[in-house]
Amino acid sequence: MTATQHLTADDVVKALALPERARVDQRVPKKMLAEHGAPTATDRRLLTDGIEELQWIAALKPGTVAIPEHRADGREYLEVAVLSVQVRATHGKASQWLRLAELVHRAVPYPVLLIQALVPSAAATPDDGSPSPPAQLALSLAHKRAAQNEAGKTVLDGELVRSELLGPDTGNPSVAGPVLEAMALDRQPHQDLMALYQGWMDCLIAAEAARLTGNFRLPSGPTAAAAQRDALRACQRLEQEAARLRSLAAKERQIAKQVDLNLALQRLQADLNAARARL
Repeated sequence: MTATQHLTADDVVKALALPERARVDQRVPKKMLAEHGAPTATDRRLLTDGIEELQWIAALKPGTVAIPEHRADGREYLEVAVLSVQVRATHGKASQWLRLAELVHRAVPYPVLLIQALVPSAAATPDDGSPSPPAQLALSLAHKRAAQNEAGKTVLDGELVRSELLGPDTGNPSVAGPVLEAMALDRQPHQDLMALYQGWMDCLIAAEAARLTGNFRLPSGPTAAAAQRDALRACQRLEQEAARLRSLAAKERQIAKQVDLNLALQRLQADLNAARARL
């Protein structure tokens, strides 16, 4: 495995260990993406101006990975697409980064494993002319279901699940290696394509949990995976609330209110510790 600080989108693709017959390796025109995934003019500009290149890496379907399709409860997992998008250095803000990922997931009718890399600026290119490693690298997934009011359309089913392998918020640098090792295709559930996709999602959730615990641990089954997801959501919610209270406490001038805020913070920290223990 390439050293974490030199990790690239190609390294992610290699780690997935996809069969050659599943590879597509075609460039997707940005115009096509903007036509299908941009509900507003602002989103269309973001897709057009923010994306350097979008590659369709692989199509995972029964004929290419020997995993059955899934059809039940308004969900059709007939194919899983692996895409790689290069984002321009001008669009590296967290809000743009997240919105671009969401728009790509919305634009593709199939569930997507998205590899998102931020292209370094020209000034960051090495003197020897070799390509620079990305400044940011993230993976994201989102379940899909049939739209209730539009026949033939799909919509996101639940929240976007993502993990940054490189970037300002990656935290524990040891996470990238274990999560990529865990995401190899032959290590995922094979009962159907939805189970495969959920297996990848569980890997990303375990990576985010590891940023808090320092220990990458895959759940032992669906029940443990759901518990880990719930604990991670609780940690994220409690951390946001703690940050809000710390900000209020820093601005508060009345001693009595400062005391109340600090007591509330202590209670939150106890809840946070309990949630982390469940990860």
